[in-house]
Amino acid sequence: MAPEVRLSGPDNEPLGVVSLMEALRMAGELDVDLVEIAATANPPVCRLVDYGKFKYQEQKRAAEAKAKQTVIEIKEVKFRPGTDDGDYNIKLRNIRRFLAEGDKCKITLRFRGREITHQEIGLALLNRIRDDLGDTILVEQFPKLEGRQMIMMIAPGKRKPAAKPVAEGAQAT
Repeated sequence: MAPEVRLSGPDNEPLGVVSLMEALRMAGELDVDLVEIAATANPPVCRLVDYGKFKYQEQKRAAEAKAKQTVIEIKEVKFRPGTDDGDYNIKLRNIRRFLAEGDKCKITLRFRGREITHQEIGLALLNRIRDDLGDTILVEQFPKLEGRQMIMMIAPGKRKPAAKPVAEGAQAT
């Protein structure tokens, strides 16, 4: 225990460096607790505050910080070089939904058997997906062959601001 502490009052106003006994006496007079805020500081920082209220506010701040954090998941959608239009459209709709929810998408194109010799078909399919999604995506990893599968990573793109209407005074010529 340090013989002196840097003390702040109930409203967080600085009261200066005082002895530990003086700080405890002040806490008793004000009917509050002496709470150590920063033990590693020299001298340690303490505050005169109701400990129950202090813990409640600390928990409230932690809960707010946790609520503000967003978890971004990576969703995987698998294609094959021979994926037909109906299946393609359903998978594309799912990709759009994942991106709208703020998740990233890992698009995997799996080659089986001799399909690996026609990688250009797979590349064309991934490029078609990229073109169909247009400006709504940001390609994080361009198509890359890893073993028997080609992988492309996409993330939600930045939303474009809506076009501003032209002022009526500017239209008159």
